[in-house]
Amino acid sequence: MLSTIKSYGLNGIEGYLVKCEVDINAGLPGYDIVGLVSTAIKESKERVKSAIKNSALNYPIVKITVNLAPADTKKDGPVYDLPIAIGILSASDQVKIEATKDYIMFGELGLDGGVRKINGVLPILISARLDGYKKVIIPKENCTEASFIEGMEIYGVETLKQAVDFLNGEIEIKPTQHSDFEDMRKKKKKALDFKYVRGQAQAKRALEIAAAGGHNVLMIGPPGSGKTMLAKCFPSILPELTFEEALEVTKIHSIAGVLDSKEGIVVSRPIRSPHHTSTMLALTGGGRLAKPGEISLAHTGVLFLDEMPEYNRNSLETLRQPLEDGVITISRVENTVEYPANFTLIASMNPCPCGNFGSKDKECKCTPQAIR
Repeated sequence: MLSTIKSYGLNGIEGYLVKCEVDINAGLPGYDIVGLVSTAIKESKERVKSAIKNSALNYPIVKITVNLAPADTKKDGPVYDLPIAIGILSASDQVKIEATKDYIMFGELGLDGGVRKINGVLPILISARLDGYKKVIIPKENCTEASFIEGMEIYGVETLKQAVDFLNGEIEIKPTQHSDFEDMRKKKKKALDFKYVRGQAQAKRALEIAAAGGHNVLMIGPPGSGKTMLAKCFPSILPELTFEEALEVTKIHSIAGVLDSKEGIVVSRPIRSPHHTSTMLALTGGGRLAKPGEISLAHTGVLFLDEMPEYNRNSLETLRQPLEDGVITISRVENTVEYPANFTLIASMNPCPCGNFGSKDKECKCTPQAIR
């Protein structure tokens, strides 16, 4: 018997429909998965098999073929564990096929049958809503993040058995209640506020102008003069995030796996402060999966580069195009994606290697060449 379960994949911050087709035939027991899949998906065979058995369900000892369509698009990650398992169970008459047609679903399975949290839920749901899908089954841990999407019925499940019983009509799961962004923002307290900074009139005036005009800033001063404190307080004088901006930032943080699952959405402008030993890929994004980097995680907020001269020259040069265009295009052999990167760059540096050049209290011991 053949069954088809609808799921979603990610290309950058946009989702696309993936159909999980499962075919079961009599013959020598086996399991094949096709559709340009990664090693992580091929390994799902053992996770799915153990999850079905440990959920008191029957794993069919027959020939199983799984196809993830479209077959010409690279797919990666454990998000297809749940749809593959439901596809096997529906093809073996343990889940009603008719009941699965209205839902999209995704989630990682544990060996005990538990459904675990995944990354990138928000961009997937936004794309699914635009495609006209209204019902979705996701891990329970992702429900807070998903609750900010209007117009969809979102059902959170904790185990594979719970998902099966829900689809068969044996139990009832209430849709996740919609969360209000404005309420979340009012509850969020600013960690550091510009109004509490005493003195530093010239530096504060410069940062106020930068905030008003969207300018980038370089602060030069000796250690302990307050450069880092001012930079961390800077987001408090920027305009509040709009809901549309918050969704865009949350998409990026969700894909990168740094989103706070308790809040479910980014409610304040981010500030990212990568260490000067960070690689070029860590700043711009990339790698095998073309994940977003620090400049994309700082989108709509602040990228703070402390001790700027210590950063690798090539890393600093890669910031030129994102600063001009507000986006970063990552091209790899397997994929090309574009991430937003519209941020305010604040950099700081000492006036000399020892940091005391121009100080009234301490003597600078650096050579003129070192200072230059």
